[in-house]
Order: sequence, then structure tokens, then C-alpha cells
Amino acid sequence: MSWIVANIHRIMILSGVLTMTMVYAALAPEAALRSTFGESVSGPVADVVVRNWGALIALVGAMLIYGARKPAVRPLALTVAGASKAIFIALVLSHGGRFLGYQAGIAVFVDGLWVMVFASYLLAVRRTPTGGLRAGSTIGTM
Repeated sequence: MSWIVANIHRIMILSGVLTMTMVYAALAPEAALRSTFGESVSGPVADVVVRNWGALIALVGAMLIYGARKPAVRPLALTVAGASKAIFIALVLSHGGRFLGYQAGIAVFVDGLWVMVFASYLLAVRRTPTGGLRAGSTIGTM
């Protein structure tokens, strides 16, 4: 776990860039659905929902990249991204193996790895002693 803690900024940038590739769904919703799930939906509502889905996933990726450079927001960024990825995994797996033969199967595997890495980091930093400092305390005053 110490390797994860020491390299979390690189891990977050890599995960963020990979996650941001889903901006593809915002730009080409039908093609993204076909490549990810092997199926498509049509109509103006589907177009809006899939484009929004792609944009939201890309924003999660951007949040990971931002959190990589701003340690104070890392726990929030990793928690939101991890929860989002875990929900995606659960939803895909709730359909059995139906979508696993497409890019969704790769995403389930890779996102599962990210969830484990993010959780490992969050648990490791939670256990790190703070030296008695409390939120809002001023270092070196007494």
C-alpha cells in the first residue's frame, strides 16, 4: 500500500485520462453504445441521456486529474470516482454476461482494479497517524 500512497498522483492521472475517454459517448452516442454494449437505443431522449452520461463520466475523469494535483480534494475525488465505477460494475454485472463480450467487459475489469486501488489508498491514508493535529488546527502553536 505504501507504493500506492507514494504514487497516487500518477495513478489518478492515468485513471482520469482513461476515464475521460468516455467523452466519446457525448460526441458519438450511438457509436459509443454499440462499442460498449453491443446495442443501441434511438430517439431524442436516448441521445440526450447518452450524451449526458458521457459528459458526466468525462467530468469524473477530470476530477481525478484535478485531485492528483490537489491533495486536499483527493479523498473526495477518489470516493466519487470509486463509487461511480462500482455502481457501473454492479449495473453491468446485473445483466449477467450479456455485455461482457464488448468493451463493457474490459471496463468492468479495469474499473474493478481502480476501485480496489482507490479503496486501498483511502484506507492507507485514513490509518496514517496525523501527530495529534486536528482539522483547523494551526501547526506549531501552543
